Amino acid sequence: MQLFTMRRTLLALLAAFASYPLAAQTDTTAHATFRITPRRPVEVLRAEALALTPPTGLAGTRAPDLVELVALDPSIRLDIRYATSNNFMGTAMYSQARAFLQRPAAEALVRAHRALAREGYGLLIHDAYRPWYVTWMFYEATPDSQRTFMANPATGSRHNRGAAVDLTLYDLASGRAVRMPSGYDEFTDRAYANFPGGTTTERARRELLRRVMEAEGFTVNPTEWWHFDYDGWREYPVLNTPFERIR
Repeated sequence: MQLFTMRRTLLALLAAFASYPLAAQTDTTAHATFRITPRRPVEVLRAEALALTPPTGLAGTRAPDLVELVALDPSIRLDIRYATSNNFMGTAMYSQARAFLQRPAAEALVRAHRALAREGYGLLIHDAYRPWYVTWMFYEATPDSQRTFMANPATGSRHNRGAAVDLTLYDLASGRAVRMPSGYDEFTDRAYANFPGGTTTERARRELLRRVMEAEGFTVNPTEWWHFDYDGWREYPVLNTPFERIR
């Protein structure tokens, strides 16, 4: 009798799980945070980086107009990893958890966010505009074998121009980040936009994110499913303004 009761309880639990809404089956941590061993101490790199200026020839042809994303739509959520130690460097790189994009990119992102709401999702931002000195630190800290995933500070990154964003989806019902085929900033082939592994649900979410973002003028980075560049990013200058000085 006890065995029968246990079996009936187990079957009931399995049935309840199977009927649970797909969008609500989320994972706040997704995958464990990928880490590197910096080639030099981060604080040494920071002191050097703050004394540098971007190379010449990166001024662009269009005046910058950075906009704070949550000012346009407060329902866009932030998980700015570089303002915490929960990132591949293992230490905070920003003093403030904020996200900015050039105005046309920011307005396009808001449209994508609102389109995703019809599917039960919203956008969760990990990074957007990034001061040039942080890109320099990333490059100098990363071992040569892993620099495929790093922007070269000699040319500046699209993040430095305020025309790139790192993001994922969150479930509107639970407010939690959903699981994708890889973690954020994971330096493996699981991070590739066309990686065939992971679960069917994870790949479907990744493709939904890509489809909605591309409909608003963004292009996915082939080696980072979370990274999207906005059309015309080359027109903007490489910037080195800390968050504290952006009003």
